[in-house]
Amino acid sequence: MFSYITHLECPQCNRSYSADVHAGYCVCGSPLFAVYDMMSIIDEINAGTFPANINSIWRYAQLLPVRSPSFVVRLGEGWTPLLTTRHLGRHVGLKLLRVKNEAMNPTQSFKDRGLCVAISKHLELGAKSFALPSAGNAGVSTSAYSAAAGVPAHIFMPEDTPKSFFEACHMYGAIIEKVPGTISDAGKEMKNQGGNWTDLSTTKEPYRVEGKKTLGFEISEQMGWTMPDVIVCPTGGGTALIGIWKAIDELEALGLLDFKKPRLYAAQSAGCAPVVRAIEKDTLTIESWENGETEAYGLRVPSPFADRLILNALRGSGGGAVAVIEQEIRAARSLAARMEGMDFCPEAAVGLAGIRHLVETGEIDYDEDVVLLNTGSGSRYSFKYDTSET
Repeated sequence: MFSYITHLECPQCNRSYSADVHAGYCVCGSPLFAVYDMMSIIDEINAGTFPANINSIWRYAQLLPVRSPSFVVRLGEGWTPLLTTRHLGRHVGLKLLRVKNEAMNPTQSFKDRGLCVAISKHLELGAKSFALPSAGNAGVSTSAYSAAAGVPAHIFMPEDTPKSFFEACHMYGAIIEKVPGTISDAGKEMKNQGGNWTDLSTTKEPYRVEGKKTLGFEISEQMGWTMPDVIVCPTGGGTALIGIWKAIDELEALGLLDFKKPRLYAAQSAGCAPVVRAIEKDTLTIESWENGETEAYGLRVPSPFADRLILNALRGSGGGAVAVIEQEIRAARSLAARMEGMDFCPEAAVGLAGIRHLVETGEIDYDEDVVLLNTGSGSRYSFKYDTSET
């Protein structure tokens, strides 16, 4: 048996849905979660081992939603390195800082995890084409995996997205629409066009979260089935945060994780920080951010759809959210390159600058073990050398 998925369930109202027909999100407006037969998985993994010879997200196939391996579209996604920094951690005030380097994925970002799983599952359910709004990396990933599957991809991107992302989507044969405004405007245009495609918008279908949760599985396995004290996630739509929090619950259910849970922190640019504002105001939902601007294009998400789940993950973990000013982003990218030889994307640079703020305010202690997600390569973004320090 490849997957032990049993059904889909709404974490908000507890409605159940079949995992064998197409489902978007719950009628109550909440994203849906995949549910698995944990007892059967416990028996199969033999006291805490997954196939060591599968160096991809598919080593966790029992906890992923695709029933038949014949529908899986593989490009070598996942099992990325968890790197211990030599100098960068001390510079920002930490004894130990690790970087989960998602730039090593097939299209150079962590989007490959979620979109590989989502596209594979929807192919199993009969999908013939895909569409999504994207700030860049998700569009490239969808284009690549759709090309590998032999189906069309329709990508709606803000017109000011860096040219290299459009070029990459074109290279994979995607159909591209340039839209004025933000990713929210791109989503509205996609909805207005109403094509006969499967919508892969962030958290508006259940399976991208399932792919992203493998981040949590890998971090834990690479640390000997424990967890760091803190995980810092650059956050736009919030799929990684939600996925990691779901992974922690599933690892606990399998008996693979001890009592220690990490605190999760969302890192955003002050130019578009709706999650940070919601945490500061202690609200249950996230108010849309007007006129959001940041060079970290993946974080320019004015109104994340899964707002309640994002806030639940941050508060439930005992973490929070941090915003950094735009000037800190380029300096942090320079710092990572000079000190560690790492080509951070701007979003990861936001996370690095955010860690420094969290240390300075006492939310993170010097002795704590901290993991930062480098969510993608910086190679598709322009870069001007900055000798200033974060």
